[in-house]
Amino acid sequence: MTHAATAVRRSVIEIAGLQRIYRLGNVDVAALRGIDLTIAAGEFVAIMGASGSGKSTLLHILGCLDRPTAGAYRLEGVDVKSLDDEALAAIRSRRIGFVFQSFNLLARTSAAGNVALPLLYCSDGGGPRAARAVRAQAVLERLGLGALARHNPNQLSGGQQQLVGVARALIAKPSLILADEPTGNLDPDLSLEIMNLLREINAGGTTVVVATHDRELIRLVGRRTVTLDQGRVVEIA
Repeated sequence: MTHAATAVRRSVIEIAGLQRIYRLGNVDVAALRGIDLTIAAGEFVAIMGASGSGKSTLLHILGCLDRPTAGAYRLEGVDVKSLDDEALAAIRSRRIGFVFQSFNLLARTSAAGNVALPLLYCSDGGGPRAARAVRAQAVLERLGLGALARHNPNQLSGGQQQLVGVARALIAKPSLILADEPTGNLDPDLSLEIMNLLREINAGGTTVVVATHDRELIRLVGRRTVTLDQGRVVEIA
């Protein structure tokens, strides 16, 4: 995919001068130091950088889990910075799916229950319980986990737990998937499987942004990379 090709698409993410400063005791710590970035609809973008470079902070802001200290952020044309907490929660439930490094599954809830959880936060509560269960089962079947729908996380391997995490991100049919080090706890083969799955999701038209330190893995799936260093963009390739 060329940069010229992405330029004709509408922008999903537009950020300008984005800063995030945390107050630790009497010290200000700058996690992001003026980020400018545009991501088009349907892109697959990798946010690269070493630990502490600002990758997770940037993803948390893109996902409306955190607010910038300064700068502008527009998501699908909406000025996110101006929204209140209720409006941000609505955006998270309707438009964004999250995949976390640590899986973040509820330990005493089945795979299907974990997958269906985001539907509870939709405006209609995801419909009747039976309908939510059917949708969860369908997504698990799509990822090859249909037979494990009633298993709790402690009955699943690390790779299976991460696939459940991906299924949970997909359940509400978001336009944007954000994945924060989704392969960080997996072996190389499973890492490639997860990344290829995200690529397949992207091929279906969903915008995907992945934060990772694994440059070789991103090279294999071949998508645009944005490299951060100490809270600044140092390279876009």
